Amino acid sequence: MYTYVNGELVRNEEVRISPFDHGFLYGIGVFETFRTYDGKPFLLEEHIRRLNKGLNELNILLEVTSRQVEEILFLLEKANGWSNAYTRLNISAGEGEIGLQTASYKKPNILVFQKGLKPAGPISEKRAVWLKTKRNQPEGSFRLKSHHYLNNVLGKREAGDDPAVEGLFLTPSGFVAEGVVSNVFWVKEDMLYTPSLETGILNGITRQFIFNIAHEAGLRIEEGLYSPENVYKADEVFVTNSIQEIVPLSHVGDRKFPGIHGPAANELFTLYRKAVRQ
Repeated sequence: MYTYVNGELVRNEEVRISPFDHGFLYGIGVFETFRTYDGKPFLLEEHIRRLNKGLNELNILLEVTSRQVEEILFLLEKANGWSNAYTRLNISAGEGEIGLQTASYKKPNILVFQKGLKPAGPISEKRAVWLKTKRNQPEGSFRLKSHHYLNNVLGKREAGDDPAVEGLFLTPSGFVAEGVVSNVFWVKEDMLYTPSLETGILNGITRQFIFNIAHEAGLRIEEGLYSPENVYKADEVFVTNSIQEIVPLSHVGDRKFPGIHGPAANELFTLYRKAVRQ
């Protein structure tokens, strides 16, 4: 299988970067993960917009275009044979001297990794557990999808290896934040609730898309600061990310919820898949 590395396709076992890359030394890098459906990336423009915002924040002198990424995806699909794929577009700062750098990074490393996925299947569910590990605050003014992933790693270790379990973070003040690899939503009657960006969460691309389609599902939206008790009072709960899409929860802690039988999650899932087809 092949990975795209700075303009070339390289066999996975032969991919190399310099140990002097500041993405490796100091975590200065950003990435986006997204899914391709029958060769077409979903919400690519939105992912690229967030990526470029992160590059600017980290002082990496690069602006990526959707057309460039589409050309890379075409090459990877031809080489790997995957029309349905998990794609990670990763940009690290590039080589520098040992020590913290204040100057701009002018030669970043661009890598695009992929792994094959089965064609998108029906809606599925998970259960969630509250994590003792607290969600850390963003390193800067807002949460980047960056190489700084230790907090997520610790959360995943606590939640365990079962792919059917998602760990949910609380902030140090006890407010609901997000999942280890997801944003979290819950529904009460016709209101859709989700933690605000004030909690320090990542503004997920699927999170933003849910806002766009919620009115079609007859839902009003409220963002805010919420305790676990607010979640327990919900009619249904679900999590989202760009690879797993919309995943209803059957349990949050010891509290049972409708899971795949939740009407709001199913309606949103239908609208999501309709957008994918279009």
